[in-house]
Amino acid sequence: MANSAAGSNQSHLTQYIPPKGVYEHFEDEAHYLEKVKEWGLSTKKEFWYKDRNQHCLVRIKGYEIFGETAEFNTLVVEFQDGNLSCIHPAYLKEMQSSSFGKEIIVQPSTGESEAVETQVVNTQAAPAAEKVKPDKPARKTKEKKEKAPKLVLPEEKVHFIAKVKQFALSWNHFNEDNDEVVVFEDVRIESDEPIEVGLAWGSHSKTLKKLELEPGQELEFDGKIVKKSLPKGKDVEDETMLLDVSVAYKINNPSKIVKK
Repeated sequence: MANSAAGSNQSHLTQYIPPKGVYEHFEDEAHYLEKVKEWGLSTKKEFWYKDRNQHCLVRIKGYEIFGETAEFNTLVVEFQDGNLSCIHPAYLKEMQSSSFGKEIIVQPSTGESEAVETQVVNTQAAPAAEKVKPDKPARKTKEKKEKAPKLVLPEEKVHFIAKVKQFALSWNHFNEDNDEVVVFEDVRIESDEPIEVGLAWGSHSKTLKKLELEPGQELEFDGKIVKKSLPKGKDVEDETMLLDVSVAYKINNPSKIVKK
């Protein structure tokens, strides 16, 4: 393919933004499909990467998690030459358009003309969250509520006991649509010293749908838990699919599910 050949010749001109340290890898095929759907991408294995130097195919190797509530992701993609680079999911999605990158402005620089994309290249990597000093709050007459102690979550896959609280709709800002999720209550991580999580949520995946779960159903399963707040659904007509409490933790890729 002409584009691929041109890309391989000029790949050394691409400005790679490698991941900082360890990044999240996909546990299996089901986890990969769940994440690319969440990012609003197709379920194919290779995606077009386009910049002013090359058009080439890349693979998604994993992702970084950032944000105060860990709700944002930066993709880690692998180029054909083995280099890794970070890119925002929405920007990679834009690159799949046939019209992406066709508008180019030529700017002179020290005797040479440099082609610069009108797309903002800085959006390839999601910016780190800036620390902004909050304004001093006004005096409150009400007593401050005591904050619950912060949970130290295990990084590896663990065993859970939980109960289905309800099904709800959650806003997916990548797809700009609502996704159906399962909200769990009485969530406990089974270990030498059990960890009481309380509320958590997860995608209502095909695996869970096959179990035909109902509110009040007690479960045991394996999975990974991360700190990620549940975004509330938008424009939801059925009020039973809205959640009236905040949920700060997400359970990813549950497996070995047993009804109790």
